Amino acid sequence: MKHTTKSIINKKGVEKLVMITAYDAIFARLADKAGADLILVGDSLGNTFLGFDNTVPVTIDMMVHHTAAVSRAKTNALVVADMPFASAHHSFDRLLDDAKRLVQEGGAQALKIEGGAIIADKVKRLVDAGIAVMAHIGLEPQQVLRLGGYKKFGANDAERAKILADAKALEEAGAFSILLEMTDADTAKLVTESVSVPTIGIGAGSACDGQVLVCADILGLSEKVPPFVKQYAKLGETIEAAYRSYADEVRSGKFPQGK
Repeated sequence: MKHTTKSIINKKGVEKLVMITAYDAIFARLADKAGADLILVGDSLGNTFLGFDNTVPVTIDMMVHHTAAVSRAKTNALVVADMPFASAHHSFDRLLDDAKRLVQEGGAQALKIEGGAIIADKVKRLVDAGIAVMAHIGLEPQQVLRLGGYKKFGANDAERAKILADAKALEEAGAFSILLEMTDADTAKLVTESVSVPTIGIGAGSACDGQVLVCADILGLSEKVPPFVKQYAKLGETIEAAYRSYADEVRSGKFPQGK
């Protein structure tokens, strides 16, 4: 079944949602075959696949390129693309132009945007323009330069109240789901129970309506992983061993076998 924003919303309280990142057609097809409900073309591609220290250097051109690669896999999973650093704080006309590129050129079926109530008006205008929006609150990785690093949010009353207010404002603006990153588990539970759209957690406890992890972290391809990650494979070791075997056979003359 091809997933849509409607089918995603309808799973709230019925079945947990599974979202996995992908940045090309190969990994998108694998995630889809495994039954992912959503595939996120995250700006996490910056520090997982492109070699940057964080997500800040990722541009709209990069996001369009990788989103198009994922879209060519023609998955049943809903393809969600990240709006890159500072996009949500452009003028609305420029934001809309970037969003149009991800949808028209990249083939994204929805966009994820970092930011709370302060961008709710822009989210509403994007939704009014026909663009499906997943909100992203709690830790916003694009704020890493301002924050000076990553931390968990929502552990005190003031942060909890802000996150809840952000969630409600974004729901009212028309977001079809809300991603909660590095959010205190009790706060994430409160948000999940307070909004009618699904919440998807990453480092936000088990009470969210779904979970997302970065594919490289799941597969054991990352050198460093956040403390909340569970690695389900050690493919980095497997790939390195395969490359070593190939290199050894080339150097010894065992590959290719001549006639």
